[in-house]
Amino acid sequence: MTNVELPAGASQARTLEVIKQIENFYLNEPAVQHVVAITGFSFSGNGQNAGIVFTPFKDWKERGKGESADEIAAKAFGTFSQIKDAIVFPLNPPPIRELGNATGFTFRLQDRSGQGHEALVAARNQLLGLAAQSPVLAGVRPEGLEDAPQLQLDIDRDKANSLGVTFDAINTTLSTLLGSSYVNDFPNQGRQQRVIVQADSPRRLQPEDLKNLYARSSSGNMVPFSSFVTSKWITGPVQLIRYNGYPAMKISGATKPGYSTGDAMTEMENLMTKLPPGFGFEWTGQSLEEKTSGDQAPALYALSLIAVFLVLAALYESTSIPFAVMLVVPLGILGALLGVTLRGMPNDVYFKVGMITVVGLSAKNAILIIEFAKDLQAQGKGLIEATLEAVHLRFRPIIMTSLAFILGVLPLVIASGAGSASQRAIGTGVMGGMITATVLAVFLVPVFFVVVRKLFKGSERQRRMYAANKPRNEDEEI
Repeated sequence: MTNVELPAGASQARTLEVIKQIENFYLNEPAVQHVVAITGFSFSGNGQNAGIVFTPFKDWKERGKGESADEIAAKAFGTFSQIKDAIVFPLNPPPIRELGNATGFTFRLQDRSGQGHEALVAARNQLLGLAAQSPVLAGVRPEGLEDAPQLQLDIDRDKANSLGVTFDAINTTLSTLLGSSYVNDFPNQGRQQRVIVQADSPRRLQPEDLKNLYARSSSGNMVPFSSFVTSKWITGPVQLIRYNGYPAMKISGATKPGYSTGDAMTEMENLMTKLPPGFGFEWTGQSLEEKTSGDQAPALYALSLIAVFLVLAALYESTSIPFAVMLVVPLGILGALLGVTLRGMPNDVYFKVGMITVVGLSAKNAILIIEFAKDLQAQGKGLIEATLEAVHLRFRPIIMTSLAFILGVLPLVIASGAGSASQRAIGTGVMGGMITATVLAVFLVPVFFVVVRKLFKGSERQRRMYAANKPRNEDEEI
């Protein structure tokens, strides 16, 4: 979909001309099934200068290379940026439709110190200028109708009172003639129809038409508006928006390739520190949910590591061996980060899913070595000797299982088609993590195990326990 906004006060004819250009662009795209355009409404607001264009795509099987939604949106953005008569933004629907209108982030700039509408607009424009220079952000735009020309009426109340015209009579006259008023109903061919009073259209189009309006005084005389009303043109807001009690403006945006929405939100928070004092912000929609859940991620990761440590401690009946196993986890995470970085992928939720898989597989390789080293050490062998023998015994199984898994996720790494972005993110992270966890673990896990065992001094105690429980002869063993 494409959001269209023309300058305030633009006519519907100008809006239709811009929408016609947008329609022609999409109709020339082979991937577009059809185009539906609506005028008078957009995500920015309602008005004759607003419009929105919906462009459903053909089925993925009917589209060729370079015809994904993101690629078409990027191409459209480059074309529409050349339209000087309007602000046109192509948008993709959000992953969760109930939490927003488009992908990216949603941001509310607030005037928390009561500096006024003009100061809020200046702060918004300053923030948009800073965002345009950011290497992280793309397509940062205000949402909402811009300030428009308005005809302000200055009423001389003292003069109106001297003429016997009340303020209520002035308001009633303006609302009735320029707007409309319901009078009553009348029967017409068996049906009740309403009587609506309003000035004729040609009589209420120009500012000079106000001179032809009359208000009834308390004495019953008709007094012309020109006797106590003067008018002038000003520029003011079409709509006043408040968010959580503060005057606010809505700002939306997206990210450049290689960055996640989390990176964009952090960048926007950093840019907010450059605004004058008295302005704040709040996240809304999907961005608010992401921010809330993201703040919980460190605590959840910490709880996960604690749970893994407790399970390993119960398995080995030791507090030292779990440390040796968990020290290999950063090796897998390092490989996962290198993989997505080299391919220019963002650190999104799909990568985090793959990283959890890498953590488990990295620990599995470490357990294969440490389990054998622990058993050999318990049989009376020295720490170094037991560790080296365990590495020799488990080297081939570790390489075979890891290689099989790496080849198994290769289709995810090179996936294409609908939904392939999530598959590539998971596959790339898992493959990179498994490569480093396999190559480095073979060399570093023995080092971790030896260092931890020496620090905790558990080797002698375990040999004594084994010797105490060792059978005296073959009959006792049987």
